[in-house]
Amino acid sequence: MHRGKGMKFVGDSRVPAERKPNIPKDYSEYPGKTEAFWPNFLLKEWMVGAVFLIGYLCLTVAHPSPLERVADPTDTGYIPLPDWYFLFLYQLLKYTYASGPYNVIGAFIIPGLAFGGLLLAPFIDRGPERRPIKRPFATGFMLLALAATVFLTWESVVNHDWEAAKAQGQIVEEAEIDQNAEGYKIYADQKNGCINCHGENMTGGPAAPSLVGTGLAPDEIKKIAHEGRGAMPAGLFKGTEEELDKMAEFISTLEAK
Repeated sequence: MHRGKGMKFVGDSRVPAERKPNIPKDYSEYPGKTEAFWPNFLLKEWMVGAVFLIGYLCLTVAHPSPLERVADPTDTGYIPLPDWYFLFLYQLLKYTYASGPYNVIGAFIIPGLAFGGLLLAPFIDRGPERRPIKRPFATGFMLLALAATVFLTWESVVNHDWEAAKAQGQIVEEAEIDQNAEGYKIYADQKNGCINCHGENMTGGPAAPSLVGTGLAPDEIKKIAHEGRGAMPAGLFKGTEEELDKMAEFISTLEAK
C-alpha cells in the first residue's frame, strides 16, 4: 500500500491488531498432563510434607539426641568432636603442615582454595556439553574434591578414640555436695590433687571416675588413696592420715540425687 511520497507501510499478520489479555488455556485441554496449582497441586505437596514431618517426629521420639553432660570450662582434658560433615576439616587440622604454627594454612588457605575452585569451576569450564566425559576440568576437580573429603572423613573416623569420647561426655549422676564440709575442703586442697582430676562436683572426667555413689567404705577409699587404682598413681594424697580419714568418710556418704 502506497501512501505519500516514497513511503510504504507493510502489515505483519503475526501482530494482532487487537491486544488480548494473557489468559491461560483451560486445563481441560490437556487431560492428565497438568492441573491447577490451587488446590490440587498444593494439596498434594502438603500431604507429602505432612507424611515426612510425621516420620521425622516419630524418629526423634524413638531415637532422642545423644546429649552430653553440662560443659565444664575447667575440664582441659575434654576433646570436642564436630559433626560428621565437618570431620574432613577436623582431620586436616591434625596434620603437621596444617596445624600448630601452620594453622592458618589448614584453617583458611587450603579450604579457601578448594571452595574457591568450586565457585570458579562454572566460569572456567563454560562449554555447552552436559556429559561428564566432555567436561574434563569440572569432572576432574569434582572427583578430586570428593575423594579428598571421603579420605579425610574416613581417616578421622578410624583414628578417633570413640570409647574415650563417649566416656568424657557421659552424663553422670550428681549429688548435693556441702562445699563447706571439712571433708570437701580437704578434697579441694590443691596439694592433694583430688579436685584436679575428679572435678569440683566430684563427678570425674576422662581419666578419673565419679566419686558420687561409689558404694565404697571409708577404708576402701583410704586404700585407693594410698595404693592408687587405674590411672591414679600411688601416694598421690599428700595430707595427714587424719585428713584422709575425714575425706574418706565424706566421700563414702555421697549419694546421687
